[in-house]
Amino acid sequence: MSGKKMKWLCLMVLCWYWLHHAVTASVTHDNKAIIINGQRKILFAGSIHYPRSTPEMWPDLIQKAKEGGIDVIQTYVFWSGHEPSPGNYYFGDRFDLVRFIKVVQQAGLYVHLRIGPYVCAEWNLGGFPVWLKFVPGISFRTDNEPFKAAMQKFTEKIVNMMKAEKLFQTQGGPIILSQIENEYGPIEWEIGAPGKSYASWAAKMAVGLNTGVPWIMCKHETAPESVVRNLKPSIPIDTCNGYYCENFYPHTKNKPKMWTENWTGCGVNARSAEDIAFSVVKFIQKGGSFVNYYMYHGGTNFERTAGGPFITTSYDYDAPLDEYGLYNEPKFGLLRDLHKAIKQAEPALLNAEPTVTSLGNNLEAHVFKSASGACAAFIANYDTKSSAKVSFWNMQFDLPRWSISILPECKTATFNTAWLPQVTPKKWTSVWSVFEWHSYIEYPPWATEQDAITGNGLWEQIGMTKDTTDYLWYMTDITIDQNEGFLKTGKWPVLSVNSAGHALQVFINGQHVGTAYGGETNPRLKFSQAVNLKAGNNKITLLSVAVGLPHVGVHYETWNVGVLGPVTLDGVNEGTRDMSHWKWHYKVGLKGEGSSLFTERGSESVEWVQGNSLAKKTPLTWYKTYFKTPDVTDPLALDMISMGKGIVWINGRSIGRHWPAYKAGGKCGDCDYAGYYTDTKCKTGCGQPTQRWYHVPRSWLKPGGWNYFVVFEEWGGDPTGISLVKRHW
Repeated sequence: MSGKKMKWLCLMVLCWYWLHHAVTASVTHDNKAIIINGQRKILFAGSIHYPRSTPEMWPDLIQKAKEGGIDVIQTYVFWSGHEPSPGNYYFGDRFDLVRFIKVVQQAGLYVHLRIGPYVCAEWNLGGFPVWLKFVPGISFRTDNEPFKAAMQKFTEKIVNMMKAEKLFQTQGGPIILSQIENEYGPIEWEIGAPGKSYASWAAKMAVGLNTGVPWIMCKHETAPESVVRNLKPSIPIDTCNGYYCENFYPHTKNKPKMWTENWTGCGVNARSAEDIAFSVVKFIQKGGSFVNYYMYHGGTNFERTAGGPFITTSYDYDAPLDEYGLYNEPKFGLLRDLHKAIKQAEPALLNAEPTVTSLGNNLEAHVFKSASGACAAFIANYDTKSSAKVSFWNMQFDLPRWSISILPECKTATFNTAWLPQVTPKKWTSVWSVFEWHSYIEYPPWATEQDAITGNGLWEQIGMTKDTTDYLWYMTDITIDQNEGFLKTGKWPVLSVNSAGHALQVFINGQHVGTAYGGETNPRLKFSQAVNLKAGNNKITLLSVAVGLPHVGVHYETWNVGVLGPVTLDGVNEGTRDMSHWKWHYKVGLKGEGSSLFTERGSESVEWVQGNSLAKKTPLTWYKTYFKTPDVTDPLALDMISMGKGIVWINGRSIGRHWPAYKAGGKCGDCDYAGYYTDTKCKTGCGQPTQRWYHVPRSWLKPGGWNYFVVFEEWGGDPTGISLVKRHW
């Protein structure tokens, strides 16, 4: 055969393959499961958010997820990272969504793409770009034309990008599911008719994009049926989020029972591996066929992406893969073994309804027997205190308390939710602790500075900063008559500052006099303290600090940040002076930010000191140093226990806000996972700092070279207590 004919034949075979593949590749569903290419599947998914790790970490994370028995990688799409200003898109570095999905595809796994574009996710402003707040007439997540127009434009942008790259399953790609909106049920219930109208619009809009794969609307019990006709698959599949979902059922009968968020932790607190495994088996034995772990790898809130207020830089979430990509045992191993056992039982589970039999008090068996002869059984002990011996089909089984055994062929128990694999503890070891620190103190600005803005009254912070920085300065003058009584008695007047949050530094005549901050549940704060004023002119300077914008709530775009008053001085001759409506001067950001002190080139613009002159425990201090990339392969972090609050940069890249302070008194969390098993309450970290270690991505370091390390400290810390550590077994 000639070379020309051979090429023609190869082309014909290739065309036949792609045509055949395009025809047969499909994703649908029935009441039992998601159906991929005509085959029902029990699917285990894991949330891995691409911006919360680095591209260099993605292949290892996804391979480990596959090793753990994960079929589907689930991720949100982070609008704020992709469209930082209207119409200007970014899909590079950690936000390279296409690259991330192709890494998943190369590993042979599926993708569940949760476009939203509202994501919540403890992400700044719930994933919305801040410019969206300032679109005229906008109101988030309701029947509002400006919002719907912006949302549809971005959703179409993502869907068209996926189509162009042939990433939907019907095109031969890995995406088998999409999501529109996110946990909208409670919002719809609260706002009523406009919410219901908006949800119906969102459903219709999504189906009209013709992705060829099902859409879901999670945590939305009354999710609307699509009004778009003759388009398959229909929208939406309503799904469950929470610690337990066995009693959840879709509101229509033709949809599978899906669990889009099985929460692996409670913020910075832990959830036991046994409790997660137990919850999954209960869900499966009651007809569930899709379980996603939120998170499977939580990662890190780099830069200023953490939502707020006061969400930590770490998003570890006690996930099966920890923040650094290491196995979180025994959770990883127990869930891996669970997935294997469920897959062995899959033929029976997907093709039969269970027969439920009582085996005694708090003892129960679910038996699945299909017409083809496949059999699987779950034997449960629901007692939270006592183990049990159970007789089942003339066989004896030992069941630990609050556990379920899986018998894939109704004969041998290959798995029990309480059978924990052996654990080797991980530890931190210092690899660099002696730094040659230099310091530079940033003093409060003056109202006469060139870029200061003047206006009457107190202005809202984000309206001024557009969230380009955490910091906004408020400045005013107050004149004290030399005949003021307090000058003679020494009983200084009390300055009171009421702020919508989140943190506040107060200076009088350039001297730091105090700090105040809000809390996660109530970000508002009040500073009230006697202040030393002199006769004549006095300068009052307030540094308001935002610590992440709200990410959840009804119309949270209307929530304010900053010093909104009243600001008063009590104890002067006339009683109380209300300064709220006085002339105030404003300055956005820090001098050090404007000079880029966090870069090597920018650091040359100021005079640094070191040695005996090094500033310690001094507010508003910049610190810089260098360290050499350690010759180790383990993940790296900074131990910041000696510092207060601020931001950290490595080689000009922000690893996030540091704040190892004892937030909320260092108390335990209050999650109890529905009270099923009291031993699973959040008891870890009691009395400990909110966060001590801060992830340093290895790809951000210079191989074998020296790295520029900068800390901005707001409150006052001692940098000589900082160390670079490695995470290892």
